[in-house]
Amino acid sequence: MSVIDVSSDTWERHVVKSTVPVLVDFWHEQCVWCRRLDPEYQALSEEFEGKVVFAKLNVLESHENQQIGFQNGVMGTPTLKFYCGGRTVGESVGYAPKVRLKAWIEDMLANNRECLAQSTPMRLSPYG
Repeated sequence: MSVIDVSSDTWERHVVKSTVPVLVDFWHEQCVWCRRLDPEYQALSEEFEGKVVFAKLNVLESHENQQIGFQNGVMGTPTLKFYCGGRTVGESVGYAPKVRLKAWIEDMLANNRECLAQSTPMRLSPYG
């Protein structure tokens, strides 16, 4: 599976209601470190295929996408957030090399086994 692009229109379906863990890259086109991270993120998506869904949300693409970033505590890019059952269980802020990100993802999977096994999706509040 390749990296999927998510937006405010698909956020709930692909992240909140996902039955598998999701790693979201909050990024934007003007971010140099985001562009540097992209090939490594793509490669990791292939390595963890079937275990983790890799997604990207361009926080500057729309006001709604920017709101998702704010609601999820994103203060800078790139920010990677690991979700289990629609809940954030870990984050990595700033650029990190592939080897460090791979170890972090493996750690997220190992330390969240209970969540991954018993998780039920969290619903978005109608109040934002």
